[in-house]
Amino acid sequence: MAAAARTAGRAQKGTARDAAKKGEIPDFSKDEELHAYREMLLIRRFEEKAGQMYGMGLIGGFCHLYIGQEAVVVGMQMASKDGDQVITGYRDHGHMLVCGMDPKGVMAELTGRRGGYSKGKGGSMHMFSKEKQFYGGHGIVGGQVSLGTGLGFANWYREDGRVSLTYFGDGAANQGQVYESFNMAELWKLPVVYVIENNRYAMGTAVHRSSAQTDFSKRGVSFNIPGEQVDGMDVRAVREAGSRAIDYCRSGKGPYILEMQTYRYRGHSMSDPAKYRTKDEVTRMREEHDPIEQVRRRLLDRWKLGEDELKAIDGKVREVVNEAAEFATHDPEPDVAELWTDILLEARA
Repeated sequence: MAAAARTAGRAQKGTARDAAKKGEIPDFSKDEELHAYREMLLIRRFEEKAGQMYGMGLIGGFCHLYIGQEAVVVGMQMASKDGDQVITGYRDHGHMLVCGMDPKGVMAELTGRRGGYSKGKGGSMHMFSKEKQFYGGHGIVGGQVSLGTGLGFANWYREDGRVSLTYFGDGAANQGQVYESFNMAELWKLPVVYVIENNRYAMGTAVHRSSAQTDFSKRGVSFNIPGEQVDGMDVRAVREAGSRAIDYCRSGKGPYILEMQTYRYRGHSMSDPAKYRTKDEVTRMREEHDPIEQVRRRLLDRWKLGEDELKAIDGKVREVVNEAAEFATHDPEPDVAELWTDILLEARA
C-alpha cells in the first residue's frame, strides 16, 4: 500500500509543479483520493480508539493524539520515495501508521505489551522501526530536529539519494537546537525537509503570544533556507508542496522548510482540557476544514462514490483498529528480565 501510494503521489508531479506556478492545487485521481481517505481514516480511528483506551486506564504515561492533523503526514508520504526517512516528536502515532508500521505493534506498545515495537518498554513516545525508515517519536521538545539533520548528513555522506523528513511543531520551532540544525543543514546542503506542523497552540499557548515571527516558513531566512506556508488541512496541497520540497532537497540544493498550517482537535495530551480556546473555534474547524471530510466530499461529488462504499471503507478500517486493540489488551506484558535488555550497545570493531 505504501509503495503504491508513493507511485500515485509521483504520477502527477509535473502537473503539480505547473499548478503551483499558477497558484492552484492539482486534483487527485480517484485512486489517490481513495488512498488518502483510507490512510487518514486509519489514523483518525486509531487515535480515537487510543483515546478511549487511555480513558479506560489501559494506556498509561503520556499520550498525544494526532486527530485533525492527518493530512500532513499522509500528503508528505504520498510525495516521498521508498528509503526516505521520517522522524518526529511525541505526536507520532499517525506517522508510524503511514510509514507502514503494524497497528497491532503500535497499539501494543501503547499498552506496554511484549508485542509492541519497543517490547512494551517505551510507550507512546519511544517507538522506532528501521525497517520502515521511521526513526522515532521523541519526547524532548525539538530534540528530533538535530537527529533528523543527522539523518540528512548520513544521506549526503553516502550519496544515497534519500531525503530526511523531519517533523516538529510550532512550539519546538522556538528551541535553540533547531537553528543550529538549520545552519549546519544549509552550510553542507543536506537533504532535509523540515516540516513544521503549526497546530496554533503548541502545548497550550497561542502562536501569537509565544512567537515574534508567526510565519514559520520564514524561520530559515537568515540561513538562506527557502520555505513556504501550506494548507495542512488539504492533503492535495500537502502532497503538491511536499513533492516540490523533496525534489529540491534530492537535487542537492540543500534543506527546505514547509510550514503546515493545521489544527489539533484534542488537547495537547490526554491530560489537557484545552480551555485556552473556545468550543466554537474547534467546532468551526471540524465543520469547515476537516481533512477527511474534504476528501469524503470529493469522492461523493466528483467521483460519484456511494455512501455505502465509504461506509464499507470505514468498516474495514474499524476492523483493523479493533483487531489492534484486541491484540494490545491480550498480548503478554514483557518479562521482568527485559528491564536489563536494550540498555547498552557494545561497538564492534
